[in-house]
Amino acid sequence: QVQLVESGGGLVQPGGSLRLSCAASGSIFSINVMGWYRQAPGKERELVAAITNSVSTNYADSVKGRFTISRDNAKKTVLLQMNSLKPEDTAVYYCNMRATRYGYEYWGQGTQVTVSS
Repeated sequence: QVQLVESGGGLVQPGGSLRLSCAASGSIFSINVMGWYRQAPGKERELVAAITNSVSTNYADSVKGRFTISRDNAKKTVLLQMNSLKPEDTAVYYCNMRATRYGYEYWGQGTQVTVSS
């Protein structure tokens, strides 16, 4: 069983930066996609960024040019560097790891990101 533990959330002023980290415990041999989602109050959960085993990335239009996703396979970690943060980035951010070939996925517990002056 894989468990995901997120860290790095918090309160930041508009224009600031945060880096989210998600570390996996257990075997992630079958995992081929890692990503970050977010859910703001009253809104549906949405994809923020994803990265595949081949290091192909995908970003939501709203974060392109500001956020960067990366992965460290040796450390079983996926990172999300968030720059030029805006109040509309405020949400709970969730780490996700998926084994698309086998049809299962894992979720982290979520970390709060608040962008406010």
